[in-house]
Amino acid sequence: MAEPTPSAGRRPPTIYDVARAAGVAASTVSRAFSRPGRVNAETAERIRQVAADLGYRTNPLARALPTGRTSMLALVILDITNPFYGEIIRGAQSAAAEAGYVILLVDAQESDRLEREALERALPTVEGVVLASSRMSDSAIRMTAKQRPMIVLNRHVADVPSVVTDNVHGMRLAVQHLANLGHRTVTYVSGPEASWADGMRWRSLREVSAELQLRVHRTGPYPPTVVGGTMAAEELGRHGTSAVIAYNDQLAIGLMRGLQAAGRRVPQDVSVVGFDNIFGAELVTPGLTTVAAPLRVQGHTAVRDLLSVLGGARASTGRPMVLPTRLVVRGSTAPRGRGQARPAAPGCPAPGPR
Repeated sequence: MAEPTPSAGRRPPTIYDVARAAGVAASTVSRAFSRPGRVNAETAERIRQVAADLGYRTNPLARALPTGRTSMLALVILDITNPFYGEIIRGAQSAAAEAGYVILLVDAQESDRLEREALERALPTVEGVVLASSRMSDSAIRMTAKQRPMIVLNRHVADVPSVVTDNVHGMRLAVQHLANLGHRTVTYVSGPEASWADGMRWRSLREVSAELQLRVHRTGPYPPTVVGGTMAAEELGRHGTSAVIAYNDQLAIGLMRGLQAAGRRVPQDVSVVGFDNIFGAELVTPGLTTVAAPLRVQGHTAVRDLLSVLGGARASTGRPMVLPTRLVVRGSTAPRGRGQARPAAPGCPAPGPR
């Protein structure tokens, strides 16, 4: 039977205390925590139980001194308040936990400078890095990838493994949906200029619209937030449009709020489509039609691939891994109105011709 947790004032238990109580070598205890797959399952469970009874806790940084292994991975996101990253984090956390790793979460606050500074501080303590929608330059990303194994999400960088969603197919679905509803002009509300996904979506929109003989406009760039969407609504109010595709769902939700505040109805006057299908897209009124991406799968896949590289697998740096997208149709899109638009609220520009 293991001794109870030491009281205050006594030294904390060591790996040798655990080994003595469990009746195994100290090296076996070390493997049970650092590489559990190399220890008999029954023995590993007994060691963990003894460690818990004694109050023993591993110190990953101390363990890393001779081995270079900390069982920690860095996940860099751009905005912790953006629901887009919630499912990515959950997927990454799940894959890391399955392998006995923990995630160090870094919030770059949409700043390439803060992103670089945070990575410089994190690199000495992590074994690998997942960059989600990085704002750093390609050269900065490649330089960081030379220091630690890396997977990039939502962006393709030459010579660095990446996982992206199918922006081309997703945009095609969105444009075809609006065309089938009778819309002949589509406005794209763009996101950050440094966003790789924004460039891909705009390019795909132009290509599909040319095939379907639709007119396209672009406005922005705007911050990828609800506030950014309300800013875009002011601009749209000056020239009018019957259909809008926003860079992401937050922009789309802010856009709907801004349009409605100005007296324009969604979807009767303006149909709105977002991207990503974040939590909350179905909770707004009307529910947001959006291109859904498998965000949790993306986070899980990135960490799984990173761990494979850490285990000795060769990284694939050619074409990015592309995950499928689908269109989720809700209440924010409808057939193009025919003279049904009501006047804008006092002091707001009336909708233009559609």
